Parts: sequence; structure tokens; C-alpha cells
Amino acid sequence: MKYKIIVLDLDGTLTNTKKEITPHTLEVLLRAQEKGIKIVLASGRPTYGIVPLAEKLQLSKYEGYILAYNGGEIIDWKTGELMYKNLLDHDVLPYLYQCAKDNNFAIVTYDGEYVLTEYPDDEYVLKEAILNVMKIKKVDNFLEAVKHPIAKCLIVGEPTRLAELEKEMYEHLKDRMGVFRSEPYFLELVPKGIDKAQSLAVLLKELGMTKDEMIAIGDGFNDLSMIKFAGMGVAMGNAQQIVKDNADFITLTNEEDGAAYAIEKFMSEE
Repeated sequence: MKYKIIVLDLDGTLTNTKKEITPHTLEVLLRAQEKGIKIVLASGRPTYGIVPLAEKLQLSKYEGYILAYNGGEIIDWKTGELMYKNLLDHDVLPYLYQCAKDNNFAIVTYDGEYVLTEYPDDEYVLKEAILNVMKIKKVDNFLEAVKHPIAKCLIVGEPTRLAELEKEMYEHLKDRMGVFRSEPYFLELVPKGIDKAQSLAVLLKELGMTKDEMIAIGDGFNDLSMIKFAGMGVAMGNAQQIVKDNADFITLTNEEDGAAYAIEKFMSEE
């Protein structure tokens, strides 16, 4: 088969607006894995937030992979092996914290099954916790609470004001780390050079595969790098325009089983 590995973004791609995998998409992905095609779930979500979907797709049975934190971690889901990780420099945390505080935004990070924050009732913190099916743990002081290794922080808040902060922080941090929004109200703060394409290149090398054997499907700005990188880059019908402009193929929306449509199309052509 020409394509041996399929990489899927989650929100707005693999799942519908209810954040569910439809029965048809599930059937198509299980069938692809039965043919020996590897599945990679690639998301900005923390690992814990990807696990329910990995289990539904039976990635442990079919030797699939989780690429969490926009590529900050790669996990072999059959063995549980952490194949790659890239962590945030703790020295930058006071600046991130101060930016959030000065703008009255909440900042969060993760610890196992928990979202850590000083603002557990913030509407956008609640969105992040619900999205990842994680519990919120209130901390009295964010900086004192975060002593463990972390792969990313998230500043959350009203989109228009958050866009302004994104510009300011990007200018200040562009040589040190990645600053970008995955949703209008989520500002991702990750180690420099972290993107899905870079981590997928590491995974492909480990698997002895080439990017020409890869299909990557996504809808958001943080999917752009992998869509440009893959042999077949697929944009969802609901994707941001810049993603569509850089894709090899535009499929149906996530409400129309667009990921499944694309996979069936390219599997049937082989």
C-alpha cells in the first residue's frame, strides 16, 4: 500500500462538534488498522486527554501512537514507551505567569489527570478540563505548585484581548519558545521548535517510514506544519483557510465524517 501511516488531529478533525468519534469514522479507522496502517493521534491536548480516543480506536491492539502537546511527547500506545519528549524551561515560567496575571487571564498546566490553575471557575479553564476529560486542581500559587517537568502551559481568555497578548508574548519569546493559539481563547506556550511535523519526522525515522507514506489530516493552525510535511496533506472542510490553502486535498467537514471520507478515498485508490 502506498500509505502506511495516518496522522489525525482530534478536535475539529477526528471528532464531531460533540467531541465524539462517529460510528462510521470508527469503522473506517479500525478497518485501516486491520490492513496494517498505523494510526497516530496528534493533538495539542495533554496525553491524559487523548487516552479515551486512543482506547476507542484500539491503538494498543494495533500498535498506534499518541503525539501529545503538539508534538512535545510521542508515546507508543502498545508498549507505553515514551519515545520522545521536549519540556518547557522552568526559568520562563515567572514571565508567563506575570503576563497572565497582568491581563487578568488564567494560566494552566497539567499534572497527570489534573489541570492545575489558580482559577478553577474560569469559563475557559472549564472548557479545557471538559475537552480533555480532566479534573481541575486549584492551586494557591501557580509558580510554587509547578515544580514537576511540564511540556506546555496554556493562557486562556477572551479572544480579542488574548490575540493582543499573543503578539506581545511572541515578540518577547520568539527566540526561546513557541507562542500560538490553538483556539481563539487558548494561547499555547511550548518549547521552541515544537510542532507536529518535527515530532512526526522523529517517529517516521523510528518506524523506518517516509513522509511520502503518510497522510496527515487536520483543521487548525497547529496542523499546518504536518499537512505541509506529509505526502498527502488533507484539510477538513471546516479547516481554517490557511490550512486549506496548503493542503493537497480538502475533504468534508467533521460533521460529515470528513476524515473517514478522505481515508476511504485514498485507501480505495491503492
